[in-house]
Amino acid sequence: MSVYTSVSQEQLETFIGHFSRVGTPLELVGISQGVENTNYFLVTDRDEYVLTLFERVPEEDLPFFLNLMAFLGDRSLPVPRPVADDDGNYLRYLANRPAAIVTKLPGRTVYYPGVEHCAAVGSVLGRMHRAGQEFPRSRPNPRGPSWWQDTAAALEGDLEADEQRLVEDELTYQYHNRRIDLPRGVIHADLFHDNALFQEGELTGVIDFYYACSDVLAFDLAIVANDWCIHPDGTLNPYRAKALLHHYHAERPLARNEEALWPVMLRGAALRFWLSRLWDYHHPRAGEITSTKDPEHFRAILEARRDLPRNAWMGWPKDVVD
Repeated sequence: MSVYTSVSQEQLETFIGHFSRVGTPLELVGISQGVENTNYFLVTDRDEYVLTLFERVPEEDLPFFLNLMAFLGDRSLPVPRPVADDDGNYLRYLANRPAAIVTKLPGRTVYYPGVEHCAAVGSVLGRMHRAGQEFPRSRPNPRGPSWWQDTAAALEGDLEADEQRLVEDELTYQYHNRRIDLPRGVIHADLFHDNALFQEGELTGVIDFYYACSDVLAFDLAIVANDWCIHPDGTLNPYRAKALLHHYHAERPLARNEEALWPVMLRGAALRFWLSRLWDYHHPRAGEITSTKDPEHFRAILEARRDLPRNAWMGWPKDVVD
């Protein structure tokens, strides 16, 4: 992610002084993936952590994210655990931003996921969804269909005619086909492959919960499929998709209406991230380190999903699977 807010040594030492269990800071290194918050790797004389300064997220939403991570961690899921200060609080101010420290998990990002990686993330996502249905808090999805409509309207003057037609057509399709009566619960909402860590083939971490919200569970699964299970041209790889879905299903069995609306979920997930990238491309945010992702990647994914037959399941006609 992009580093937007610089932190001086003096500011860091004052902040860390409230976290006696963290130890003495030795090194602070900006993380250059993502686009929403300011993230640093924090090394102390006791351990390694991730320090996050929240740039865009409303402060009132932060307890939801931090308590969710603690909740999932208590259920043996591989997620970062927030570190409380000496008064028991997860949040403090740093450089005029709300900030939190979480544990740094072992492992590295796998940039070219294979079948085994998709199987692992499917299993963990199924466990997360099952556990998350017991989480006592809720948060509406701030990037749900209402946001799609508002963002598309705000982008009208920025888009080429063919882009505008595609956005409008897909919004119409989603309006008529998306349903809210599917199983719901807490979703990660941003589980791309760079938000997962692997070590020696094991999924050791799911990170960056700062889009987490309450929404349709199959939509979260579609977000994962659209990133983990694709060919370079955006089409679905059936072997990776099958591994993802079968291992997810083993942890949280999918309902028949979720299977029936799978193409709708895939298209909606592609539209959501295409709109997000279009917005960031046309309205970039200044930062010390910048990382703006190409919108064309998700346009290709959306167009590939629009070519799926209505009875597609796992990326090919359902009768082939059955």
